[in-house]
Amino acid sequence: MTMKLTLGPLLYYWPRQQTLDFYAAAANWPVDVVYLGEVVCGRRHELRDADWLALAEELTTAGKEVVIASQALLESSSDLNGLKRLAEKGGRLEANDLGAVKVARDLGIPFVAGPHLNIYNGQTLDWLAEQGAVRWVPPLEAGKAALAAILAEKTCTVETEVFAHGRLPLAFSARCFTARHYNLKKDSCEFRCLNHPDGLPINTREGQDFLRINGTQTQSAACHSLWGALSQLQGMNLDLLRISPQAHYTGEIVAAFAAALAENTAPADFAQWNPEGLVNGYWHGNAGIKLEEETT
Repeated sequence: MTMKLTLGPLLYYWPRQQTLDFYAAAANWPVDVVYLGEVVCGRRHELRDADWLALAEELTTAGKEVVIASQALLESSSDLNGLKRLAEKGGRLEANDLGAVKVARDLGIPFVAGPHLNIYNGQTLDWLAEQGAVRWVPPLEAGKAALAAILAEKTCTVETEVFAHGRLPLAFSARCFTARHYNLKKDSCEFRCLNHPDGLPINTREGQDFLRINGTQTQSAACHSLWGALSQLQGMNLDLLRISPQAHYTGEIVAAFAAALAENTAPADFAQWNPEGLVNGYWHGNAGIKLEEETT
């Protein structure tokens, strides 16, 4: 059975029209599932609830399964109430915070246990399945050995979705790193994230690419990619692979993965699509910043 492709939630803050144009294009991409909503910061309001719901309706009409993603840090009652409004009308939910798990459970809707719930053993996954989880995304630092161990421990029946390509969201904070970079306060940030559609790269004193800041989120500087590990992923009988949106070439990346899964020859110019470079160390149980040679 061929693994499905998913388009993960948009982690960056883009202008309204750019966001709408992106999802209009995604409606024609070979992805089965599209995640919508704000994961990083509750101050990002280029799109309102009505906009996300309109996009959900359009993508559903285009034949996509739509999932509303929650913030990774639900910091206020307004964050929680906003999520409830979307969940009541939007259907399936990705829970990235235990508060979102409670929202889904209280509403009686199925949910995806997102990567930020930190599921490191089968017992935790079984408990989340009891709460209503029908799919889970392993922690982003989990390699193939850790994933295999969790799958062997679990007793529940849930789909497994692996983060296959994108800059890794490594950590979240109540403070805004982008605002701090500009000597601004979080509550008066002037929405500077709009100036960095793929996050703001930062280097070590030695000039090495190190991290990427994206509001309250810290990401990897390079792009994590399991492109070279597709045969391993297929051999593990996984269900879905996630592509994380970026400002350029997301459609080309999706097309390359789709063609490879269908065993069709397709060009894959990752040097152009991700000039910041690729990494895959976590998958091999090593430092995430490393790029390991893949073996079949």
